[in-house]
Amino acid sequence: MKLDAQARYTQTHEWARRAGDEVVIGITDYAQSTLSDIVYVDLPDVGDTLTAGESLGVVESVKAAADVLAPVSGEVVAINDALADAPETLNHDPFGAGWMVRVRPADWAEFEALMDADAYAALVASLEH
Repeated sequence: MKLDAQARYTQTHEWARRAGDEVVIGITDYAQSTLSDIVYVDLPDVGDTLTAGESLGVVESVKAAADVLAPVSGEVVAINDALADAPETLNHDPFGAGWMVRVRPADWAEFEALMDADAYAALVASLEH
């Protein structure tokens, strides 16, 4: 399982990485491997307001559909339009080209409260036993 040491993580397998005054959000390598071949991604619109813990979109694979939950609250400032034509990017590069949305957070404390890479690795290890 790949991890991004710079990212923070949720218990529902989303990652969030600070980029200046914004947070970039995606699904983890563990999430994409569990879902298998991703065939469709539904993202919010730029300008939408996200609430931490609520759905920001849906990822569909050949196995299942799953809500992607917002790790932080805030305004969507960009979406990864490339995922519409190449949703499988989430399988190949979940921490890079597979980013999903960029958000201007309403409260940085939400970001700071997320798990670091070591805590997330421990969570995933506990799920695999």
